[in-house]
Amino acid sequence: MTDRDPREHAVRPEDLSGLFVDRANAGDVDGVVELYEPSAVLALPDGRTATGAKQIRRFYSQLLADRPAFTPGPQRPALRNGDLALTSTRTPVGATTEVARRQADGTWRWVMDQPNVLSD
Repeated sequence: MTDRDPREHAVRPEDLSGLFVDRANAGDVDGVVELYEPSAVLALPDGRTATGAKQIRRFYSQLLADRPAFTPGPQRPALRNGDLALTSTRTPVGATTEVARRQADGTWRWVMDQPNVLSD
């Protein structure tokens, strides 16, 4: 866990993955869902997708119920184009890739999330 405020907002797209790790490790499902836009799309391990806050919340409620441990991995610098940013992080089992969008208040949220791009 870091010294970040649990309800801190991402002021840079690169902040999202660290906030995710902090909130997921705390079992904070609502906090994790807040990192996504209301109509975001999350790729699920079985090849399906969760679309929108309700489905994303359902997925993370089940995933975080067992309190798995998440560790931060090395993150690549975000590739930005206006209000969009492509983010990616190496994980112990592969890599993630996400698309984030700058919100009207200047903070960032994920629009699309593919948490397992590479695997062994």
